[in-house]
Amino acid sequence: MIATQGRALSAGHQHKRMFMLPLSFSCSSPRRLLAACALAVALVGCASQPPAPIKDGLAQRVEIGSVPFYRGNANQSAPMALAAMLSQQGVRITPGLLEQQLGLPQGVDKLQDSMQNVARQYGLVVYPLEPKLNALLAQVSAGNPVLLRYSEGSTFWAQPRYALMVGYDRYKQRVLLRSGNHRRMLMDFDDFTSAWSEEGGWAVLVQQPGQLPAQVDRNRWLKAANDLAQAGQEQAARQAVSALGQ
Repeated sequence: MIATQGRALSAGHQHKRMFMLPLSFSCSSPRRLLAACALAVALVGCASQPPAPIKDGLAQRVEIGSVPFYRGNANQSAPMALAAMLSQQGVRITPGLLEQQLGLPQGVDKLQDSMQNVARQYGLVVYPLEPKLNALLAQVSAGNPVLLRYSEGSTFWAQPRYALMVGYDRYKQRVLLRSGNHRRMLMDFDDFTSAWSEEGGWAVLVQQPGQLPAQVDRNRWLKAANDLAQAGQEQAARQAVSALGQ
């Protein structure tokens, strides 16, 4: 223990010597002294400064903590993910109540379509996102959780998993998911993008008709409103169209 403390102390002395002024800089050379001090401060500042802020308008780090979490891996976690998304939008629901509406367990191969149809039955707009990571991050940065599907597992065994993206960290290059049994599952950007792409890059928002997504694409929103009308939710569809100012 004493030896360890001695080494730490020695290292501290070496660190301080890095910024000691040369003997030639004395009080008789005030300009040189000020210049040397400024250089030392600059060096210390550079060592402790955070990375430059992201210039694309997205927040550096986001977590939407208000998104509910329902634990479970059954049926690719689809009922859990959808129940959390619907609850976020004010619908009183549980995963168990959604299983019959999703046609489970027989309809496990049709979950993508079934989840969207069920969301529309509750008068909500299902807005598809571009298959690009930045498109997802933009929505999360605006406070909109993203419903998505990705491939979970290894090269020898993998299966689709439905999850919600509720956060990210641009500095550490990772996303935050509500997935399966994990309330806060972290994945590196590259790992997530690969696993997400393996399942087709499917990702959607489930929004109230008067709540526009960030950077909304008008044609895509109008198509989503039309799909809502086709599901028998004409009034909600009109609200979605009105939200665009049309």
